[in-house]
Amino acid sequence: MADLPPSQLPTELQYTIEHEWLAAGTPSTIGITSVAAEALGDIVYLELPAVGETVTAGTVVGEIESTKSVSELFSPVTGTVAEVNTAAVDDPALVNADPYGAGWLLKIDVSETGPLLTAEEYAAHTSG
Repeated sequence: MADLPPSQLPTELQYTIEHEWLAAGTPSTIGITSVAAEALGDIVYLELPAVGETVTAGTVVGEIESTKSVSELFSPVTGTVAEVNTAAVDDPALVNADPYGAGWLLKIDVSETGPLLTAEEYAAHTSG
């Protein structure tokens, strides 16, 4: 993974060691980091859980297929899927182009969070 200084990460977000980000709120928005998007290369397919599905923190909830590989998507939280970004499903390149904006993946009504990192902690994790 590429090194990413903390100043280039949105500090209002929380992160996982599996390279997902979480925006606080109700529901909470989830996506993959720019580090993950860059490492994957051109993303060509997203498999995401259905609205209403219950997800558990730390478990696989989908797949991200790129021209380089297929990667699992882990949920950073436990809760119920409230919304899926159908624009990103229809055009997975949105995840590469704007991973913290238009390329978000899921919104989840959170009942419990898993282990999360600050931007500074995530930057330290990716620099190792």
